[in-house]
Amino acid sequence: MARCGHSPPRTINGALRLVTHYGKLSRRAFLALTANAAALSAAPQIARADTYPTRPVRLIVGFAPGQAIDIVTRIVAQALGERLGEQFIVENRPGAGGNIGTEAVVRAPPDGYTLLAIGSNNMINATLYDNLSYDFIRDIAPVGSVYRVPQVMEVNPSFPARTVPEFIAYANANPGKINFASAGSGSVAHVTGELFKMMTGIHMLHVPYRGAAPALTDLIAGEVHVMFDNLASSIAHIRAGRLRPLAVSTTTRLEALPDIATVAEFVPGFETSAWAGIGAPKGTPPHIIDRLNQEINAVLAEAKIKARIVDLGGLALALSPAEYAKQLAEETQKWAKVIRFSGAKPQ
Repeated sequence: MARCGHSPPRTINGALRLVTHYGKLSRRAFLALTANAAALSAAPQIARADTYPTRPVRLIVGFAPGQAIDIVTRIVAQALGERLGEQFIVENRPGAGGNIGTEAVVRAPPDGYTLLAIGSNNMINATLYDNLSYDFIRDIAPVGSVYRVPQVMEVNPSFPARTVPEFIAYANANPGKINFASAGSGSVAHVTGELFKMMTGIHMLHVPYRGAAPALTDLIAGEVHVMFDNLASSIAHIRAGRLRPLAVSTTTRLEALPDIATVAEFVPGFETSAWAGIGAPKGTPPHIIDRLNQEINAVLAEAKIKARIVDLGGLALALSPAEYAKQLAEETQKWAKVIRFSGAKPQ
């Protein structure tokens, strides 16, 4: 073929055209030719995966700086930057329960250079808000999970109940007189309280605050009766005796509070956690998602990163994109049932 002035074929189709023109190849020659062509076609994708990223990556957080999801996202972003040799810049876009930041990522080019810090708010907001301009499950591609944070059911030390059964009995004996605080309508603390109501049949009045800190202040002061708060923001108050934990929301007891029962020990099937992870716009190339997932999981395997997440009251949770997608779908469906039951609306 070289004598006829033709260069070697670069694709399978090119090879087949030459075969058609010059006659049949042996089976061995044909297999070798197609194998080489397949390797050539895969090479650009491998190269793209190896070279990503080639410029700074934006990681959008839908909340103000200083909140747990912002802190853990910055920890992961710094570690990713060190591993991949490019900056991962955290950009805060607060507002509308995280929806403003999520929409910014949905509208971004699907090239791996704009990512979303996914939180439980995304799974809750999918049902809480009636007129979102996007569909979270459809429009955000899961990249990797980062951590989960359990909730703790806690009361003021003066509250008469010391266990979950005692709390349920007291609420049933005092219908309409128990209230529960949350960090705001649609927060994890809110929907966890609504889930507790749904599964126990008790009546509690929801009192939303603008953040966990003022809610905890009033709980410590005895202005409200109970809260289902993220362990991270309550553990210091519990250890100081300012709050009494009744139970934790995980299915197993926590190392941080080994003597405290789980809600599920008394309310079978009860479980909640706040989740955080990373997502990308729909259509982001699979090789970029896979590369990011591998690097995120490598970061989470580092002892110093695990320790920092534990300090935040969380547990590092490394998942594949498919596993993370399954978890996001299940949590979205779970909270949809609770929100419809409660009639919850955004503030």
